[in-house]
Amino acid sequence: MAIVTARLKVKGKHYEIQVDLDEALKVKAGKGDVATALQSPHQHIYHDIKKGLTVPQADLTEAFGTTNVYDIAKKIMISGEVQKTQEFRDAEREARVKQVINLIIKNSVDQHGRPYTEERIKRALDETHALIDSRPAEQQVPAIIEKLKTVIPIKLETKRIKLTIPAQYSGQVYGLLKDYKESEEWLANGALVAIINIPAGMQLDFYDKLNNITHGAVQSQELGEKQ
Repeated sequence: MAIVTARLKVKGKHYEIQVDLDEALKVKAGKGDVATALQSPHQHIYHDIKKGLTVPQADLTEAFGTTNVYDIAKKIMISGEVQKTQEFRDAEREARVKQVINLIIKNSVDQHGRPYTEERIKRALDETHALIDSRPAEQQVPAIIEKLKTVIPIKLETKRIKLTIPAQYSGQVYGLLKDYKESEEWLANGALVAIINIPAGMQLDFYDKLNNITHGAVQSQELGEKQ
């Protein structure tokens, strides 16, 4: 059990609690138990937990509209920053790197149409110093493939698709399209017509996310390669 600090700034003042890292991250994701996550001494809310400065009741009411410790702790965990240990960040990054490598292997081939091995992709990542950041792995693969092309003959197998998105969903969907978008056109009725290039192996997952947002209202048409 790693005990870390979670903090939130409200109206210029800091509010801090101690939390169990794993359980607090579950709470942040809407799945954990607040009482289990909260590990502050005497279940207090602090302005500065290291100095032991507890928050007066009046400050709690002003900032959160309540003095209920668990309601406030939940707000801090969900809306604030939960500190992560170095060990946790290292494990998180290792998992992300592995996910990126697996997606590259699944979605790319060499000049002869053959898939690459995990070892070769790892070496190429090291050779190019490709940066893998905190974004979802699937959003990073196209750019990383471009870097890998400088050291190995690698091609991303993609599908070129035309999507017509009704106006009421276009704003919600736009962020999902941005990493794959080739072009866009806004129609007079507010609908969005976009052409995307998406790795073949990510297509099903992409459609699942798209349909969850639009309830299946998107029209799609697979296109040939751009001439």
